[in-house]
Formats: sequence, C-alpha cells, structure tokens
Amino acid sequence: MTSADVYQLWNSAWPAGATMLGLGSGFAVVLLIASEKFKVQVDPKIEQIHEALPQIDCGACGFAGCSSYAKAVAGKPDLIGKCAPGGTEASAKIAAILNLQVSDSGPAQRPIVHCRARTEDKTYYGQYQGILTCTAANALPNVQACKFGCLGYSDCVSACKFDALQIIDGLATVDYDKCTGCTACSKACPRNLIEMVPFRHENMMTVACSNKETGKAVRSMCKVGCIACGLCAKQTDLFAVEDNSARLDYQKYEPNDQTETAFNKCPTCVIVYRGPSAPPPRQPKQKPAAKTATA
Repeated sequence: MTSADVYQLWNSAWPAGATMLGLGSGFAVVLLIASEKFKVQVDPKIEQIHEALPQIDCGACGFAGCSSYAKAVAGKPDLIGKCAPGGTEASAKIAAILNLQVSDSGPAQRPIVHCRARTEDKTYYGQYQGILTCTAANALPNVQACKFGCLGYSDCVSACKFDALQIIDGLATVDYDKCTGCTACSKACPRNLIEMVPFRHENMMTVACSNKETGKAVRSMCKVGCIACGLCAKQTDLFAVEDNSARLDYQKYEPNDQTETAFNKCPTCVIVYRGPSAPPPRQPKQKPAAKTATA
C-alpha cells in the first residue's frame, strides 16, 4: 500500500470516526443529565441505619432483608428492636441515628427445643426412606411413634445461617454460643417444637417435651417423654400441666429451691436446662429386667 492509498483511506474514514465520537459523546452527556435529573434521593439516615445492621439478610425482622428493614424503620421508629442478630447494640445505634431513646426491650430471645429424645429413646414403626427433610417426613403418618417429637432431618439446621444448630443422635441441638436469636429455626420446624424464649438467665429450665398423649401412651413410645404426672406443678406454681403436658412460665421463672426440687423429682427427667453452660440432663432410672422363672 502506497502513501497515496493510506492518505485516501484516512480521508474516507475520519469523517465516520468523528461522527461516531460525536454521537457517543452526545449520548454520554444526555445520560449524565438524565441520571442527575431523575436521580432517586436516598435518605442518608436509611444508609446509616443499614450500616448499623448486621447485613446478613436473615429475615428475622419480618422484612426481606436489612435494606428493607432499614427503610421501614426510618419511617416507622416503632420497628426498632426487630433485629434479633443485631440485638440491643443495633437498636441503640438506630435510635441514636433517629435521635430517639429506646427503653430496655427485655432479655434476648433464644430457641428451646421442646424434645430431648435421642434416637435410642424413641420408638420407630419402620425405617423412613423418603425425602430427608422434616417437612416431608412429617407429612407421612407413623414415621415414628411420637407424632410430637423431633424428626431429626435437619430443616432447622438448613435454615440457620449461623451454624448454631446440629442434629446429634437424632435430636436438634442448639449451640447457644453461636445463636443470634434470628428465629429461623423456629419457623422451619414443621412440628413447632422450637420456641423462642426470653433467656432471663444464662441457662433456662424447660420441659423438653411437646407430647400431649396420656402418660401410658407416652411411656410406650418414648423413654424421656412427659407423662403429665404433675409432680413439678406440686412444687411450684411456675409449672402447670395442660393438655397432658407440663409447661414452665418463662416470664416468671427464677431459679430457686422449688424449681430445683421439681427438676430432681421429674420421673422421666424431661425437665432440663438449656443454655451456653447448661448441665447435661439427668437420665431416668432404668426399670430392672424381669426375673425369669426357674425350674
């Protein structure tokens, strides 16, 4: 290619290039003006609130994520305190951003599993071979004898974003050192065994059973189920037996001699402690083996 050819090519190409450059620059200016003109103004307080939140989008507050909750609480301060993982620290930061004062919201809510039966404590009718989720197993009758107990197929474990639950010997077990009280596990359990409880003390006493069958029926299906004997309620009015199941009033619970006596007198040892330093549960006395007749 000679220099004349190059010169001719340049003369024919540069107008098109200049035109494209001009159009590109023009469109860029138009887009810049449009972005500024139609820019959605974000309340700086919303951004500050969002930064004060854990930003894990767990949904415990009832909103889709932290950004949605930040927007909602900025317009409705009554929603302060809904972030369980953030706790009182996040609530205090949000209140400061909104120039408000928050009152004490009470003790942190933590989950308690109302079952203590491990695999060896349960009676099974057969081997479940379906989809390995609690929701699927719960849809079938007679997966295990107790229709109120923990199924142990990890729906709560899958729901927890903090690795605070695991299945140990067929029973959902909470790691309270990791738990943030996000409520995801309680929502995931198809049998509603997991209750969010105000932890007024480091370790809370509870009745780890939800069975509502008669005592005789419970004994036939579980070694550590509540038989509604009422011994706990006779020691203190913090306990009550309703629908063949003992319950503890968590709002009024204070450790004392009466609650400890109830703990020690429970014949099936279904009254247990739950918490980061909770002692292991008592084990029920085993019935002696039946004597065999001798000739």
